[in-house]
Amino acid sequence: MELYCGPLDVKSIFAKWLDEEKESNYGAYIPFVGTIRAENEIEALSFDIYEPILQAWFDAWQERASSLGAKVKMAHAVGDVPVHTSSYISAVFSPKRRVALELIEAFVEDFKANAPIWKYDIIQGKRVYADDRSTPMNGAGILS
Repeated sequence: MELYCGPLDVKSIFAKWLDEEKESNYGAYIPFVGTIRAENEIEALSFDIYEPILQAWFDAWQERASSLGAKVKMAHAVGDVPVHTSSYISAVFSPKRRVALELIEAFVEDFKANAPIWKYDIIQGKRVYADDRSTPMNGAGILS
């Protein structure tokens, strides 16, 4: 798991991951790139992350992938990320295509639902919590 301040440099992160895994003999490599869309007058999104919980979540996914002979990689932005730039990248390296395809879909969907990342819209220079596009975490909050 890698965290970066501001928008992600997709090309350099992918290149780094490919270099790290070039001798690993994986037959499939499937990336996913999340890009900030221009909608609802937003200028950017801003992200806060609680790293210890995110690391535990990611480690559990690494164990799941490892049990299938695969590896999961992930990078996410912290702070402000302008529209048309990337805030999230993940990839699965696997010996088999089917394993990689199934894992990347499950990983991205679980990330969206359960990763401890708080999202804010930046509109006219102001940071506004994106409540309508946020997913509550199980056990989060005093009253949950």
